[in-house]
Amino acid sequence: MLIHRRPGWSIPEREATPEAVVLARRGLLGGVGAIAMAGPAAAQWRLFGGDAPPQQDLKPLPAPHNDRYAPGRELTPEKDSTTYNNFYEFGSEKSVAGAAQALVVDPWSIELAGMVAKPRSIALEDLLKQVHLEERVYRHRCVEAWAMTVPWTGFPMAELVKLAEPTSSAKYLRFTTLMDRKTMPGLTQSWYPWPYIEGVTLAEATNELAFLSVGMYGKIVPRQDGAPIRVTLPWKYGFKSAKSIVKVEFTDQRPVSYWQQLQDSEYGFWANVNPEVPHPRWSQAEERLLGSNEMVKTKIWNGYGDYVAALYDGLKNERLFA
Repeated sequence: MLIHRRPGWSIPEREATPEAVVLARRGLLGGVGAIAMAGPAAAQWRLFGGDAPPQQDLKPLPAPHNDRYAPGRELTPEKDSTTYNNFYEFGSEKSVAGAAQALVVDPWSIELAGMVAKPRSIALEDLLKQVHLEERVYRHRCVEAWAMTVPWTGFPMAELVKLAEPTSSAKYLRFTTLMDRKTMPGLTQSWYPWPYIEGVTLAEATNELAFLSVGMYGKIVPRQDGAPIRVTLPWKYGFKSAKSIVKVEFTDQRPVSYWQQLQDSEYGFWANVNPEVPHPRWSQAEERLLGSNEMVKTKIWNGYGDYVAALYDGLKNERLFA
């Protein structure tokens, strides 16, 4: 008999007692736009070399700032966004940062598979020789109705698509995340459909907002936030942004994601942010900002409609916002 256990976030966050946070509010980093490249991407990747440092001692990852995507909000204090995390491979609670330090991030490679010109595995160091790192500040909206605003360092997903050379039949990208039973205690929870799978359309992947992140706050991305490389899709709910990815498969079949497999009626393929479409168990009209606990109105497409709304023209019969 199949026994289904609800995940740890089966109630809306606003109904739970919030974690105590340090209300050290801060504005946008004054010098972030002036950060200069310290060298080519390959040299920056050397900053990841050896055992990754503890989360409080992450090495710098400088990159030029792209101010095209101004968030219209203060940055979330770094302490809050790096200590309040969903990473179910390390546990279903938000306090997984300590456990996540067991994640081995070097060496790291990504398999490019499926409908591509030449299926292959590429070392992350070699991948970063072929892309252009930059910093972007994005709003991030969790399906649990909390939000943060983070400066990410990474590169457009479109650059990975170009390197992979998908065939004309490819329509989707399917992301697979690391599954390491030696370091990830959450994998013992067999009711979850491991490994963590996510996916996007090829059109979404080549949209200018779609990003692959290797850093946060001007440093390498912490393990608990998806080191050493994660997906960042700011117009979608956060569960679409797969962490610690090890495989990108190009396919003509729509991927069935981790949360769809677990509860399709609550978590669909598209997962675009819309305040007027509630989760079956809570409203999405407002969100709680990490760091201040201020409640603010949620925006459709998380405020990025000018960039992405046209992607969904003609898809009226799809469940775009669940």
